[in-house]
This record gives sequence, C-alpha cells and structure tokens, in this order.
Amino acid sequence: MPKKVSIFCGGVQKGGTTSLYAYFCEHPELSAPVQKELHFFDDEARDWTAPNYAELEALFPADDGAKRRFDITPIYGFWPPSIERIHRYNPHARLVFLFRDPFERAWSQWCMEYARGFETLPFAEAIRAGRQRLAGLPPLARERRIYSYVERGFYVQQVRRILHWFAREQVLFLRSQDLLRDHAGTLRVIANFLGLGPFPDTGEKREQPFEFTPPPVRPEPADLAYIAALLAGDVREFAILTGLDVSGWPVVQNCLPE
Repeated sequence: MPKKVSIFCGGVQKGGTTSLYAYFCEHPELSAPVQKELHFFDDEARDWTAPNYAELEALFPADDGAKRRFDITPIYGFWPPSIERIHRYNPHARLVFLFRDPFERAWSQWCMEYARGFETLPFAEAIRAGRQRLAGLPPLARERRIYSYVERGFYVQQVRRILHWFAREQVLFLRSQDLLRDHAGTLRVIANFLGLGPFPDTGEKREQPFEFTPPPVRPEPADLAYIAALLAGDVREFAILTGLDVSGWPVVQNCLPE
C-alpha cells in the first residue's frame, strides 16, 4: 500500500511557513518533499474526480522508511477545495496552521507581489478599489491567488472549513509570532501534537521564500484602520474558534474600544 503524506501545514501566506519548513527538514523523524510548497491539493489542472496520488507520493524519497511525510503549502487553508481534498486523500492526517495579524500579512503579501511585478497598484489602492479586480470572477480564478490581500485575512471561514473536515484534535492552530519569538517552545508544542521526539536545537530561523528589495514606502495608519474595521468581527470570532490570543495584533489594537 502506498505510503501517504500524514502531516499538512497550510497557512497563512507570509506567516512563517518557510521557516517552519526549514525546521521540519531538520527533524530526523520527518521526510521532506522535493520542495517546500507542493501545491498538489490546490492544483486546478488535476482531475479531482480521479486524482493521481502517486504523483504526490513521488515527490518524496522512496526510501524514507518510517519517517512521516509532510507537505507545507500555505494556500491550502485559503483555497476553498483544498481541505476537503486533503481529507479525501488522508482523513487521519494532522494539520498545523500558522496565523499572522491580517494587516501585517496583507502588507507583506503586497510587498512580495509588487516586487515580483504582479502588482502595480499602491498598497492603499490595492486593498480598497483594487479588490474590485476579484468581483465576478469564478471562485477558483488565478487572480484570487494574487490580489487577495484582504480576502486572505478573513480567517473564520477558513477555520470553519478546516474544522468541518477534520476533528479538532487533528488540528493545531498557532500564531506566527510565537514561532518567531519563541521557536523552541513552539516547536515543542508542534512535536507533542504530532507525536514526535524533540526538534534538533539548531537555532532560530528566519527564512524567506525568495529575496527581494522592499518598496521604499510604508503603509499609512489609515490603511490599518481600514482593514481593522473590515475584519473586526471576523477576528473576534477567530479568537473564539481557535482559542488563540490575538489581543496584541494591530488589527485588534486599532479596533479598541468597541
């Protein structure tokens, strides 16, 4: 019987998953794929009526023995069909999700897309009128991968979808800031959740998927206020659903008092 991927880490984009991948690659009980983001379960070119899982499993070493295979692809949490597809592939999988303050995440995504040349609008316009670029598009349109600065920050819908398909004990929700500020403690939490031995103590990692020069601008307070107002209710419900303390997130600080 083919050996399945049993650990999935999805989200959020610009939330520290590249560093998490680097930590995972060093764990002696884990088997890394050929690259960080496999994008298997969000690939709309595949025939999802009869998916060829052998193509996924071929991306891992054939001789990895008892090591557990993992796939860290941030968009899985955001891309609507991905979680259901993962469940159909392996309903016994364990899932880890990193969440970052939605405003900081949106800014970081915009910087990346701007540096890539995929975005030409200023940040202030991209998060306001620029959202109209998604209006009327199919749910799985390619543009939703690029211009979803605000949309990716609506975390409640993502969490509900995850918990619809997987039992709560199969899912670990974390804050990106914890991996950044206390990587050793956060890795202990992850290891316990996955039933692994300790991660090797090789020091802090701050990996980037690729190097780029940040644009010579900064977001304005009005930009934070705008996104905070849009997401106020969503963030409050997100905290209840996940049990995460988000009181220090800029979008929350900007909304107080209610």
